[in-house]
Amino acid sequence: MLDLKGYEWSLVEGAWVTLQVALLSLLLAAILGMLGALAKLSPYRWARAIATVYTTVIRGIPDLVLMMLIFFGGQMLLNDSLYNINEWINNYFTSSDPNHEWVQYLPDYIEISPFVAGILTIGFIFGAYMAETFRGAIMAVDKGELEAAKAYGMSGVLAFRRVLFPQMIRHALPGFGNNWLVLLKTTALVSIIGLDDMVRKGSLAAGTTQMPFTFYMTIAVIFLLFTTLSTSALKWAERRFSIHTR
Repeated sequence: MLDLKGYEWSLVEGAWVTLQVALLSLLLAAILGMLGALAKLSPYRWARAIATVYTTVIRGIPDLVLMMLIFFGGQMLLNDSLYNINEWINNYFTSSDPNHEWVQYLPDYIEISPFVAGILTIGFIFGAYMAETFRGAIMAVDKGELEAAKAYGMSGVLAFRRVLFPQMIRHALPGFGNNWLVLLKTTALVSIIGLDDMVRKGSLAAGTTQMPFTFYMTIAVIFLLFTTLSTSALKWAERRFSIHTR
């Protein structure tokens, strides 16, 4: 039997953190992806331009580099912005009242936790991939059905909810599932920014016990278990949504 030297529960806790990061990142990615897809198909040029820049830049930069940029650079940008806002507000009041004393209206420093940074980064990255997946799925829906919905008197929101969304889900599921599997494995990167996920806990245990193969193999098996269960769930979802096309 595999001997993990008492680190079994530590790996379980890390696996739970990994799942939380993955699921919350997926939710954020799906929201950004849908907004990006609608923007790319929008009749407004500015919306298409923003969405195109977003998907092009994100897909062209390595995930690890983006994570480091957002975690360190984003935190610096946030705190610099807070300081500048405080300065601007105080300068505004000083211009009208020379006796005004400097007041800290906003905190000068906010520390972004690795958990939040990991979710924001992974969600932001995969939102670009989801945008292309959803865009293709929307374009695969028969335009005649949308025109019929409008002719029937449905509003844009109602047509999206009752006609477009149910149809596009069927076309989006294969790409969505692939993005989810890649996203799940990408969560291993959050250990780089200090989050105590499964990879980091396993790495610390491997260093303490001098058993790197045992712990990294265990991590690999757990990830394989996650992806296997995900693949089964996705296949069930594809069969369920394909019923409507038979």
